[in-house]
Amino acid sequence: MVESLWNDEEGASYPGDLGSRVYTSRLLGRDKSLVLHGGGNTSVKIRETNRFGEEEEILYVKGSGWDLETIEAAGFSPVRLGAAARLATLPRLSDPEMVNELRTAMTLASAPTPSVEAILHAVLPFKYVDHTHADAVVTLTNNPDGEALVREAYGDSVVVIPYVMPGFDLARLCAERFPAAAGPQTVGMVLLNHGIFSFGATARESYERMIELVRRAERLLERRGAWSLGRYPQTPETPADAPDPLAIARLRHEVSRAAGFPMVLVSDRNPRTLAFARREDLSRIAQGPATPDHVIRTKRLPLIGRDVAAYIQEYRRYFDEHAKSHTMLDPAPRVILDPELGLATAGRTVKDAAIAAEIYEHTMDIIERAGRLGGYRALPARDLFDMEYWDLEQAKLAKAGKPPLFAGEVALVTGAASGIGRAAVEALLSRGAAVVGLDIDSRIEAMLSRRDFLGLRCDVTVEGEVTAALARGIEAFGGLDLLVLNAGIFPAARRIAELPLAEWDRVMRVNLDANLLLMRLSHPFLKLAPAGGRVVVIGSKNVPAPGPGAAAYSASKAALHQLARVAALEWGRDGIRVNVLHPNAVFDTGVWTDEVLASRAAAYNLTVEEYRRNNVLRVEVTSRDVAELAAELCGPRFAKTTGAWIPVDGGNERVI
Repeated sequence: MVESLWNDEEGASYPGDLGSRVYTSRLLGRDKSLVLHGGGNTSVKIRETNRFGEEEEILYVKGSGWDLETIEAAGFSPVRLGAAARLATLPRLSDPEMVNELRTAMTLASAPTPSVEAILHAVLPFKYVDHTHADAVVTLTNNPDGEALVREAYGDSVVVIPYVMPGFDLARLCAERFPAAAGPQTVGMVLLNHGIFSFGATARESYERMIELVRRAERLLERRGAWSLGRYPQTPETPADAPDPLAIARLRHEVSRAAGFPMVLVSDRNPRTLAFARREDLSRIAQGPATPDHVIRTKRLPLIGRDVAAYIQEYRRYFDEHAKSHTMLDPAPRVILDPELGLATAGRTVKDAAIAAEIYEHTMDIIERAGRLGGYRALPARDLFDMEYWDLEQAKLAKAGKPPLFAGEVALVTGAASGIGRAAVEALLSRGAAVVGLDIDSRIEAMLSRRDFLGLRCDVTVEGEVTAALARGIEAFGGLDLLVLNAGIFPAARRIAELPLAEWDRVMRVNLDANLLLMRLSHPFLKLAPAGGRVVVIGSKNVPAPGPGAAAYSASKAALHQLARVAALEWGRDGIRVNVLHPNAVFDTGVWTDEVLASRAAAYNLTVEEYRRNNVLRVEVTSRDVAELAAELCGPRFAKTTGAWIPVDGGNERVI
């Protein structure tokens, strides 16, 4: 159950009316059972003196696009209260007109656009106003007896408002109904199928009233036997029970094709999601989102099972039934419930998929609790369509701008813990890809702490470990689009007459055999890449210009070069591009230990410093130089290039 997170010492560090508003807004945002990902809004009314020395009342309301959990003072839009409240007296106001009027009434041009609920906050006669989409409250309201349950929980301490689409229409309805229904005992307002408001003279009073109101809803659920959902069985699973990675990749391919762009597919197989996805009545109860705001993240309905074509057909029917002059959004599902996958969510980024997953995890609880009260009933499709295609909601998503180059795509990099491999991970992440990094060094697992990176300790010469790593990567992100083969070893200089067969075999196993293994195992997934698979092989200058004392290394890289050329020939029909980079003298890598560097310099009768810049341009080549070109090779500028090999060496006289 929810608890007040108010802390006197912490609260004192947020001085002033706006400061305390920031603090309690953040407290609300910390609790995911109250608000999720940009949901909810808060406000405070403050008397201020303008440039003419006149005192006026300003409504500071959450700005569009800000999240309560991390909001700052700059995230609140200052709007002249009188102008905002007066808008509620108009008989009608379009969305563009409302936004224009609110922005015109702002006192700071650089502030964010006010929340669509700004007029509603303005007409409520309280200094502090809090609004959340608390799970417990929407559990009560998304029910055939929703209004009766709300009145049972709250009596006359809240005003109950029927569902009306957020924005001007809701503000105007509340302006009419709230004064007539409110009394001295009123501490809140419930919007059916939407959420709950609380009010107070101080930030703490409004916040703690919100907590108490939500607890009253939770206590009613508890009395009705609808609060505790119990434990979900931990079903022992064998490796045979794990989902087929290739089936996941096919599903992701179909979802991406429906969307018209690549998407990641994140699977969450835990006892809770599997139990829900395996319910026999799933088609009946998975009706729609718990609150209409979620529809832009999850769409109206989840895909149950894996028939993407049927889902698209149903989405088109839904659109045709309700559309007027709208342009249809992509019909791809964002939430998938499957008895083997549990809960899977799709997104242009891993963050988007994670947001959809978190929203639906809460929705599952709401659906099951509401079911114990008589049944879960979401808003009608007409209302959800209006929200999904609402210009103001779509504008929130559009603010993200043009997606990064590799948004929705998945890369795998070997030898990713250091040097060129680590630089490749960073280059691909910066271009929007989700990345799986493999390395024999266990530090790879903690290398980066972010949702779109999965570091796995893996010996790429062991087929079982590579197979398992690929499976984990597919489960994490849904597929494979980009493969950067970088792992390799460079032994100390040794002339052929002194070269043991065991050392030769070790170099071949890592530099050649492991890459054959990775290419063979990756091929089925690269074929399913929505925008076509791409492979970049990190070769070596030693292919066109070998050096003395490096027979094993040079031969392994030459064989790898030939392997890549054959792959380019064989895989072109599958839409997979294969290209090779030949770097030279990249010294910020794990391959180049001080010992190796000294031995190679000595082989050429050069000092170490001379050896570092021993090229035509007299420049030092870095891991980042190689990685950036590897990333670009995977991009659209090289869309018609395959089978190429490109030196990254500052110009080598022997190669030229």
